[in-house]
Amino acid sequence: MALITETYLRAQLIKGLANPFPVTEGDKLTPAAADFLKERGIRLQRVASEPSGTLPPNFLPVGVSNRHVHLSAHHIEMLFGNGYRLTPLRELSQKGQFAAMETVTLKGPHGSLSNVRILGPSRGATQVEISRTDGFELGVHPPIRLSGDLADTPGITLVGTTGTVTLTEGLIIAKNHVHASPEEAQTLRLNHGDRIHVQAMGERSIIFADVIVRVSPQYSLDFHIDRDEANAAQLTTGDTVQIIPMNAERRLR
Repeated sequence: MALITETYLRAQLIKGLANPFPVTEGDKLTPAAADFLKERGIRLQRVASEPSGTLPPNFLPVGVSNRHVHLSAHHIEMLFGNGYRLTPLRELSQKGQFAAMETVTLKGPHGSLSNVRILGPSRGATQVEISRTDGFELGVHPPIRLSGDLADTPGITLVGTTGTVTLTEGLIIAKNHVHASPEEAQTLRLNHGDRIHVQAMGERSIIFADVIVRVSPQYSLDFHIDRDEANAAQLTTGDTVQIIPMNAERRLR
């Protein structure tokens, strides 16, 4: 099911709107979208729904990311003991990644957050990802960065079961982004490093601008946003969003 808005239809004008315009069972048009088609003499045509488990063209599944921590092997041992290994709790959407049983407490200048999930496996550098709202509670104001871009970021204190680690850098608000395998990227006509606009569908039809595309054989298709962004757009994991083709921008090479 999709909510078809006037903004989406205008985005499709660059490659031409089909007449009749195909809609599947369950699709809804906003009044402005219906008027937009009517003014151009474009009729609606009901078509069969997409097979179960597939997405229509230019649609992305949503993955909402709550606050979490990626730990280096050294910091795992400092927080939980020598030779300690994380215990997988559940698999994540990205291949080889998992949510661990273990959690830590984050301590900032003005507050703390307990039971913050650790994601595995271990990484080369420890990284803590929170939302802006979390930052207010902790008393910190980290920048918006892509994962791994930790230079000149603030630190935070992590408390585990057997020890404490105080980072000098590594605290970020994760920039929203799209993960895709090379095959998925090819289907969507996207390349690694592309910057695209993505529209949430529903009562809060928010457009996410300057979304970075990341392509790797290790990735599975997902549009990653944090809890603040999800709440603003009334999105949950498993919802879908639309790529706005006319706003796609290619990375300067």
